[in-house]
Amino acid sequence: MEVNYKLDKVRELASGDEDFIAAIAAAFLEEVPGAIAQINEGIDNKDFSQVYQNAHKIKPTIQMFDIAILEDVIVLQDWGKFEKGDDDVSSQKERVNAVINAVVSELKSDFNI
Repeated sequence: MEVNYKLDKVRELASGDEDFIAAIAAAFLEEVPGAIAQINEGIDNKDFSQVYQNAHKIKPTIQMFDIAILEDVIVLQDWGKFEKGDDDVSSQKERVNAVINAVVSELKSDFNI
């Protein structure tokens, strides 16, 4: 129940429409885990474009749900954008994976998805 994420911005956007809030949560579950898998694969293969595109894609969603890994996502995005192949982003990758896995579990539970 909203431990690793917050719905304040989502509620504001939805103007209190609970069905819309649930739809946004469902969209998160549809889009973000796949993008995270693409980021992981891109880091493993040093596919900078793949990492950049997927990190850039999920950044607004991370902000909207007020998830505390925004800085890590930005580091991953910049790693891809500026092709920083010599930089070790494993700690950011691990944090993003752990927090997103927790958020996915929480959203599924909170919204009975």
